[in-house]
Amino acid sequence: MNKREFLKTLSLISVGLAVSSKSFAKTAPKFPAALSLDSGKDGFKLPELGFAYDALEPNIDAKTMEIHLTKHHAAYVKNLNDALKDSKLKGIIIEDVLSAIKENDTAIRNNGGGHYNHTLFWKLLFPSKSRVPVGNLAKAIDAKFGSFYKFKELFANESKNRFGSGWAWLSLDKENQLFVSSTPNQDNPLMSQIVSQKGFPVLGLDVWEHAYYLKYQNKRVDYIKGFWEVLNWEVAEERYNQWLAKK
Repeated sequence: MNKREFLKTLSLISVGLAVSSKSFAKTAPKFPAALSLDSGKDGFKLPELGFAYDALEPNIDAKTMEIHLTKHHAAYVKNLNDALKDSKLKGIIIEDVLSAIKENDTAIRNNGGGHYNHTLFWKLLFPSKSRVPVGNLAKAIDAKFGSFYKFKELFANESKNRFGSGWAWLSLDKENQLFVSSTPNQDNPLMSQIVSQKGFPVLGLDVWEHAYYLKYQNKRVDYIKGFWEVLNWEVAEERYNQWLAKK
């Protein structure tokens, strides 16, 4: 290769890198940092529960909580950090990672979703003062679904009818309208290049068997009923308000 060919090749490589960088910038929108569940700056971290393993009994047993956090969630965090070692997505917040991935980004998709979904789930769990929605979220649920009872029935149906493993969600769409959906495996509404119903998760319910099988065996419906007893509506209300005020 002579000098002219070398310079031409170098120029083409530079252009390719620039295009790749621009494309990446377009596929990784900036999520509001204040709403992020994990920064990713120094690698993603396994969060602390903030409560004892037995705090949710009798609705969710202590052994399930311990295994769920220290085995399942911990594995997602480790595998996600390993998958990101040589990725352009390394070092950005988890929400932007999820927004940028595509269907064939299997390792980051599964483990990134697993980390985000569980981190949110832990925040939403813990008996609160209210067993029903509060504040602006309560009003929005009534306006969208007709009543809390109708929403609860719709969400429960979405949860129990999710075939195999997955999650059920209450989310806000781009018009800031609430919607109920479910996703397979560890997918979630933030995965804008993968899921059909895109949005910001206000709350989510894990319906993988490992979330309930020690106590409920195959009785997913009973587990869903128990979820309403330990869901912290104040946290869901805070997420709802923070998202609407993000701009």
